[in-house]
Amino acid sequence: MTAPRVHALFQNRIDGDDALLHLARLRFAQAGLAAEVYAHSLEELDRILGFLPPHPHLPVVHLDRGVDLLHESDRAMVAAFASRFAGRIFGLVVHDRAEMADRTDALVAAVQELTAPLEAEPDTPWVFLEYAAGLELDWFVGVGERLREVAKASLCLDIGHIGIKHAHRVFSRTHPDLDLATLSVDDPRLPALVDDVQDAVKAALPAVLETTDALGPLGKPLHFHLHDGHPLIRGLSDHASFLTWLSVPFDYQGRRSLNPMYGPSGAARIVTKALEACGPERVSFTLEIHEGVGRLPLGDAAGLFPDVHNVANAERMNHWLAVLAQNSRLIADAAPVDSASATRRP
Repeated sequence: MTAPRVHALFQNRIDGDDALLHLARLRFAQAGLAAEVYAHSLEELDRILGFLPPHPHLPVVHLDRGVDLLHESDRAMVAAFASRFAGRIFGLVVHDRAEMADRTDALVAAVQELTAPLEAEPDTPWVFLEYAAGLELDWFVGVGERLREVAKASLCLDIGHIGIKHAHRVFSRTHPDLDLATLSVDDPRLPALVDDVQDAVKAALPAVLETTDALGPLGKPLHFHLHDGHPLIRGLSDHASFLTWLSVPFDYQGRRSLNPMYGPSGAARIVTKALEACGPERVSFTLEIHEGVGRLPLGDAAGLFPDVHNVANAERMNHWLAVLAQNSRLIADAAPVDSASATRRP
């Protein structure tokens, strides 16, 4: 089987100068990771692409979360990215919006208008509509079905967004008068509710697998944003490592922690399902993990910071990059690799 196309976030997540991006370049090259980058402007993207190490898979670009494909000016901006960076990027990720549920016809027409010219240009990127607004999964699958014949348009399944929203829906069926978002690990109500909370959390994985099964037969490339999380995390409840448990101040099933939505085994099942449903040539994954609090000595990268006396931020960046690398092994190990095809570019 061809090696899965595994990307990870490539960005300067810590305050600092370009040396941090050189550190990211080194760690990505060592881990064999392709990149997904955030970009708010053409100039910003052009600049950050210059830091990426060579890789057989072109990078994916996540555009500003405010971009709305229902707006003509925003579609023109996406088209400008696609035209200028043709041959240099694989795909452009754009969020869906809550109001799209009531304007599906307009959305499909807008995507058709945006992507039709891209088919005629060589090496133009795909436009991936990301599940982000928490709409019904049936609606999202329906959009995918309507885009089946639309050139250069497909979907991005963000498993964190899907899982958190689905867990909230499942919990509300058992507790219609209680919003899961109001609970936290130190809430005195939690010990009495934790079984129902964890049942809702366990429902995230089947929701992702079923959605993948529904979209695979469309024959379109699918992009996945991979990250874990738990609805009890306050603030950003997903974008976590698959290797993290959620600490709680009480005993539960022999320990003081809760399983996240997926964990390593869930991540492996999602990757396996995606490869089976789509085929390795039509699926790509990005580790969109923001979590990574800690410091890791620079080791072989110390020479990148010869004039820096305080390397705390560099070590924080190094730790986050190590978290990405650790998670990338989970994804790569989920699929057997034919050594002859591992270096072949789709």
